[in-house]
Amino acid sequence: MNTSDDTEKHRIDKWLWAARFFKTRSLASDAVECGKVLVNEVRVKPAKAVAVGDRLDIRIGQVQFVVDVLALSNKRGSAPDAQKLYRETDESRHRRETIAAQNKALPLPFHFKGRPTKRDRREIERLKKGGG
Repeated sequence: MNTSDDTEKHRIDKWLWAARFFKTRSLASDAVECGKVLVNEVRVKPAKAVAVGDRLDIRIGQVQFVVDVLALSNKRGSAPDAQKLYRETDESRHRRETIAAQNKALPLPFHFKGRPTKRDRREIERLKKGGG
């Protein structure tokens, strides 16, 4: 893990990859390009230099992270090293936990092959009426 160095540039896409938010640099670059990553609430390009103290809003699917950059690195290391690069805000962590709890509480959707049978239709009607 590299610490902050004035002579070295740290691109946002490389930093996101090193911090293990994305599996590949190209995925990180695509996310930045599509506006799923904001730096200090501003949409940026993948070549944007990230600095210590920047606040990043990162959207990955339904999940949204709000993190403060604590250190800089262009090299992907172990997960514990990656977690030292940033600190997630308490509000962000709480929101993610709430969404995860809500998703766990949702019933699993039915997956039918072809048309539902008479028994399947009765089950669907029972669930629609709230007869649990």
